Amino acid sequence: SLEKHSEKIMGVINSSDIPEEITKEILSAYANLGKTPVAVRSSATAEDSSTASWAGELESYLYVKQTDLLDKIKLCWASLYTPRAIVYRAKRDMKWKDIAVAVVVQKMVNSQTSGVCFTVNPVTRDENEMVIEAVYGLGEALVQGIVTPDRYNVDKKENVIIDIIAHAQKKMYVQSRTGGTSEIDVPKNKQLNQKLTGKEIIEVSKMCEKIEKHFGSPQDIEWAYVKGKFYITQ
Repeated sequence: SLEKHSEKIMGVINSSDIPEEITKEILSAYANLGKTPVAVRSSATAEDSSTASWAGELESYLYVKQTDLLDKIKLCWASLYTPRAIVYRAKRDMKWKDIAVAVVVQKMVNSQTSGVCFTVNPVTRDENEMVIEAVYGLGEALVQGIVTPDRYNVDKKENVIIDIIAHAQKKMYVQSRTGGTSEIDVPKNKQLNQKLTGKEIIEVSKMCEKIEKHFGSPQDIEWAYVKGKFYITQ
């Protein structure tokens, strides 16, 4: 019954046209980005609240071109009604009218390295300890659990690295020539290497600490690194 109703709701959304005035705004904003491949990312309006994180529950798409942009946005909206998202809401007793999905369209970063940062250690809950995870290529490999990331623990007060655990990485995700992403082999001479240098680890930790102070609460942050520069993607 759940799957049947989910399919029906998603079908209505995906087969409907986006209103013309919204379509114009989307395409105009896309043109301002330079008509470059973009990430189309969904974010529940209740995401990362005190009671629910929504992490991984909704859909996101990488390297989207203009021809597919509107369809991918609708797919993100529709992902609020997948069976797993419906169950997630029900288990947390969330009211339907309080939950919606926002879609963020942002320029793609062709990550050499990417990862996440937890500004409070998610295992020990030590508020003075930050945990950074890093992989080669796009963060998709980390999010999907395909590879084991490097893990770096940082002392926020002293601004020093407490621990480094590096893991070998044989596969990574990169931009596909046909659109979207593809999985390739990591060059053999890099497979055993640490993903970030000590200096880069501290640079990420400082950026993430600023974000935590801005919001006044612990944060789960996604970052990307390319050509000597870090980007915060979420």
